[in-house]
Amino acid sequence: MTSVFIDGAAGTTGLEIAERLTGRSELSLVILPDDRRKDDAARAEALNDCDIAILCLPDDAARDAVAMIRNDRTRVIDASTAHRVASGWTYGFAELVGRDTVAQARFVANPGCYPTGFLALIAPLVRAGLLPADWPYTVNAVSGYSGGGKALIDHFETAKADGNGIAFRAYGLAMGHKHVSEMKVLAGLAHEPLFAPAVVDAYRGMVVEVPLPLGAIEGAADPDRLRGALARFYEGSPLVSVSADAHSELLLHGDMPASDRLELFVFGSADGAQARLVARLDNLGKGAGGAAVQNLNLMAGLPETQGLRLAALG
Repeated sequence: MTSVFIDGAAGTTGLEIAERLTGRSELSLVILPDDRRKDDAARAEALNDCDIAILCLPDDAARDAVAMIRNDRTRVIDASTAHRVASGWTYGFAELVGRDTVAQARFVANPGCYPTGFLALIAPLVRAGLLPADWPYTVNAVSGYSGGGKALIDHFETAKADGNGIAFRAYGLAMGHKHVSEMKVLAGLAHEPLFAPAVVDAYRGMVVEVPLPLGAIEGAADPDRLRGALARFYEGSPLVSVSADAHSELLLHGDMPASDRLELFVFGSADGAQARLVARLDNLGKGAGGAAVQNLNLMAGLPETQGLRLAALG
């Protein structure tokens, strides 16, 4: 039996992970009492006693937690931004880096929610030479407000209760968002993408779009080839699908269920000169807690989808 300690279990991501681990007899969950959750001595003991620690902490606290580990045995899944491009850490997007790579890693950095959508679309196509690494890509994305954690959840829900609900919140307007380096490095790009994130009045769910003026991009493949390449790359994946259907719209529902799936779409103009690559996912699922549990399953030698939420997104 694999023992698991969630450091930061009371946060939004920690709660999502704990829900997916509830009732699983093949795992033993280490739980600190409420009055000791922030006690460094208790945390250090749990971190050193468990088989796998999942860190659901701010970046600096995640680095401190790793420093508390004094053995060469405890394995770590870090859900913060702290180690996603750090040396010695495996990027925990199993479909991109390989399931065996994640399974054998000691230190795994869980991907960010927005980067999950962007990288799922762009990284395989750049690797295949169907899109250039030196194009200045743009990422337009909207997320449910749970992605901002308890503070943003409270902000949206308080405003709604006061009768002045927030429908749309653009942010990251000063550029330099912390997800950008992750997108650039893991996709193998020459330039940081221009990232335009926003939050909408839905608790969970996310749409990430990369618009492509293919007619202006030297060496770029047409939309059908891009879609076909993605379909082949994710063929057989239990969590990632590439749609071949024609859609007139894509929706995020305010009451969508938790889901650990990731859906990819390629829309193209009739002449093939333009395309819109789109990813739809649950920011708390494949974008956070679901991905952490998928990585945990692989590291513990368990079926990849054990405990995951497989509800449809649309």
